[in-house]
Amino acid sequence: MNRPLRRLAGVVALLFVTLFASTTYIQFVSAAELNAKPGNSRQLYAELGRDRGPILVGPDPVARGVPVDNPYNFLRTYPDGPTYAHATGYYSIRYGTAGMERAMNDVLAGTADRLFYRRVSEYLIGQEPQGASVELTIDPRAQRAAMDELKGRRGAVVALDPETGDVLALASSPTYDPNRLAGHDVEQIAQAWKDLNADPDKPMLNRGISELYPPGSTFKVITAAAALSSGQYQPDSLLPGPAELDLPLTDKNLPNYSSGPCGPGGEVTLTDALRTSCNTAFGQLGMDLGEDALQEQAARFGFGEELRIPLRVVPSVVPEGMNAPQLAQAGIGQFDVKATPLQMAMVSAAIANEGVLMKPNLVKSVRSADQTEVIDEPSPQEMGRAVSRDVAEQLTAMMREVVENGTGKNARIPGVEVAGKTGTAQHGGELNHAWFTAFASNGERQVAVAVVIEDGGGRSDASGGATAAPVAQRVMEAVVGG
Repeated sequence: MNRPLRRLAGVVALLFVTLFASTTYIQFVSAAELNAKPGNSRQLYAELGRDRGPILVGPDPVARGVPVDNPYNFLRTYPDGPTYAHATGYYSIRYGTAGMERAMNDVLAGTADRLFYRRVSEYLIGQEPQGASVELTIDPRAQRAAMDELKGRRGAVVALDPETGDVLALASSPTYDPNRLAGHDVEQIAQAWKDLNADPDKPMLNRGISELYPPGSTFKVITAAAALSSGQYQPDSLLPGPAELDLPLTDKNLPNYSSGPCGPGGEVTLTDALRTSCNTAFGQLGMDLGEDALQEQAARFGFGEELRIPLRVVPSVVPEGMNAPQLAQAGIGQFDVKATPLQMAMVSAAIANEGVLMKPNLVKSVRSADQTEVIDEPSPQEMGRAVSRDVAEQLTAMMREVVENGTGKNARIPGVEVAGKTGTAQHGGELNHAWFTAFASNGERQVAVAVVIEDGGGRSDASGGATAAPVAQRVMEAVVGG
């Protein structure tokens, strides 16, 4: 009789051990994984039922939670949704998060490590946990100017403060309304998601930081920087500037945009080559400098960097293993050279900042839910020196010539010093992308900007100077006045 009882007791004990082990595993080992499962409605209700912190531009919320009488407790709303959509992103019960809603999720939800003591104090006084506020660096005047100018066209505008790296505008067109994804009607959300993803113009694509374009002639600023930094060239150095550049290894020549030579006798100074955007001079310069010089200079401006601002930025690229004709094309921002608008804004910003490149940043501060207490305030971070102070001064003077007397006249602002570079980039389609990158100063404040208009806004006669420069002018004017 004792033996069967001992066996039964052993089985019961084994069952208790198994139950204890499985419970421990579920509660401690796999808890995070189970909580993260999309179908976990309890976790979803718990998260959505939390008072999520607002995202602010200045004192105004551009994303906030509104109390509602349903199991979710709060509805995420975006008061000026389309204007800031590519910065805020969305917070959806079905499709998760994007943009700053994702990048700063733990702060907005109140679960970040830096908010631990605040959570403890809220618990002790019996207060419901609240998320922190995130204030963006965006200048609302610059953002609205950018969105107004992009309306009806595909493209992007990025504006930076050269001294701090603060992102003053992050505009992408076409845009979308994140409110369509933030509701509580699952069927409506699913239909909105389907419509947005089926749109061939890709309204949810953040063209400012997630799309790579051939930068075209805006890249000539980098080629000029490499030349000046080599010590072998000065702004008045003479370069060959024929109507067509005879390229080795191919029967295809590199022509100028204007179809004629860039200067008398087929020669042009480096300054005038930039002012008139001379393809043949910069194509020859690309071959003479070589791949290493172009890649190293581009890297100093941020090409190849894995940036988070805290949104992830797709790294810009200068290809490897180029032959001579490809180097000539790379020297004018073609072949497989690719850049984001943010990257080209960084180029101008570094030159404006006496050659020092600052890390782009979209977060001005993290504050308490009532915005009375500063929890975190990111400090400006140097990424490194892109060019020497002397070279930065030389490039500034050359880029001012572009705006005052060259292809960038449409970017001039009365009473404000503006330096810039136009670009008209081929990309395999029938129409060319129109580019402009620039910086402006009123003596007290600076702004750097990059603009790309895809396919020139649909015009076959579009150019960087005619199409993109006016957009940059209005955005810069919104920051520094005129």
